[in-house]
Amino acid sequence: MKIGDIELGDKPLLLAPMEDVTDASFRWVCKKYGADMMYTEFVPSDGLIRDAAKAIAKMHTFDFEAPIGIQIYGHIPEAMVDAAKMVEHAAELAGGHGADVLDINFGCPVKKIAGRGAGSGMLREPDKLVAIVEAVVKAVDMPVTVKTRLGYDEDSKIIVELAERLQDVGIKALTVHGRTRAQMYKGSADWTLIGKIKENPRMYIPIIGNGDITSPQDAKNAFDSYGVDGVMIGRATYGHPWIFREIKHYMQSGEILPPMSVLERVALAKEHLAKSIELKGDKVGVFEMRRHLANYFKGIPDFKPYRLRLVTETDPALIASCLDEIATRFGECRPDVSSVYGL
Repeated sequence: MKIGDIELGDKPLLLAPMEDVTDASFRWVCKKYGADMMYTEFVPSDGLIRDAAKAIAKMHTFDFEAPIGIQIYGHIPEAMVDAAKMVEHAAELAGGHGADVLDINFGCPVKKIAGRGAGSGMLREPDKLVAIVEAVVKAVDMPVTVKTRLGYDEDSKIIVELAERLQDVGIKALTVHGRTRAQMYKGSADWTLIGKIKENPRMYIPIIGNGDITSPQDAKNAFDSYGVDGVMIGRATYGHPWIFREIKHYMQSGEILPPMSVLERVALAKEHLAKSIELKGDKVGVFEMRRHLANYFKGIPDFKPYRLRLVTETDPALIASCLDEIATRFGECRPDVSSVYGL
């Protein structure tokens, strides 16, 4: 699969952009375990053009992440074009590697985004959505991709036609989450319309499927049953970033890897903490790791006392000591994540 001139190999696995989750240290972990392409947390277009420090900081990427996409969102055409031009120069503005791909978010369903017409709220105005994408494509020289949903609600599942229109204005790949905006993250993702896009003889850009990929079997079924070119994984990576390795192993061998042991999880948690501190410093590095640390140990019984320490401790040495206690107590225990994700 290729996005523009970027070669991602056969049946690539992509990490979905998730606000307050997919920061650089988490992306580093996902890359280590086999993610073929990743995206930053989404960046508000209005924040970029206001020169907001937080928005610009989100564009800082690293060479180890390449190829990396920077994702923007918004609903004002002029702001989206200006923000896209800033993404194209992210290396100069924010430092680091910059962006290999510019992705536009028309999929976020949360009220504060969609309620003001951005994210999946834009699906109520498909003509405006397409016009924004066309303007962005014309404004930059880098590959532009789009992530969106089936439609705004059950009565307006427009994705098959919308996919054609987006391809015609020049996007290089399309990611589709198999729910409507109205569904949020409830119910089950419906992949049938994603398959319809792939069946359309006019479509030639890569189609990436997203939604409810929580196991190696889910990923294989997505490729086999719906013909997608790539699979994007979001919420199932949270506390379980090694899912990329599990999927690749299963697709190559037909075998399910055993659950990762607590000792392995402790080692990974320490690596992740060290990377977070390296990239952000002690205070911020520890603070932003809290949302990850305890999640590495989902499925372990009687874990509450350790969880409380992991999400409240501020001293890296004391966090490491807690992790050592977890390793000593639970050792080779291999929690089954299927009980966590309902597989």
